Amino acid sequence: MTTQPTVTFHDGHTMPQLGLGVWKATNQEVVSAVEAALDADYRSIDTAAMYKNEEGVGQALQGATMAREDLFITTKLWNGDQTRVPKAIEQSLTKLRLDYVDLYLMHWPVPSQDNYAQAWREMMRLKEEGLAKSIGVCNFEPHHLQRLLDEIGVVPVINQIELHPLLQQQALRTFDARHQILTES
Repeated sequence: MTTQPTVTFHDGHTMPQLGLGVWKATNQEVVSAVEAALDADYRSIDTAAMYKNEEGVGQALQGATMAREDLFITTKLWNGDQTRVPKAIEQSLTKLRLDYVDLYLMHWPVPSQDNYAQAWREMMRLKEEGLAKSIGVCNFEPHHLQRLLDEIGVVPVINQIELHPLLQQQALRTFDARHQILTES
């Protein structure tokens, strides 16, 4: 196995810098994709409840030859599940055939529903219970993150966002860096 570069979260956990995202893959497609990625020395796999392929990821992980501790598995809480966080992670863990995920992300803040602060509190409990080693968010803007900081005092370890040459999101990346939130794309 080659040595993978890693990044370190403000909670002390580390994550491989490169990973396989499985958005838009079916359960059947994702099994072979994850198996190929693991064979190519990838150790980080990123899925989500909304992708509807956690079962395929779980199937591929069951056939993995490396120890669970050598894998880094991320999944995400979907928008409609922000009021039922414990049940949502339970369903994801069942589909993934895991006892815990390395990173659990809130997929969107959905400010129109105004549940994300309470959902964040519930995610913090999941971390305390060991169901998620680290917790983070996706698609949060500075004012969403500031609310978590102001009301709860704990910021995510990571903010997964769309980022490319045509969408550089400099203000968001600056906010993330100032608060020790890693930006992932």
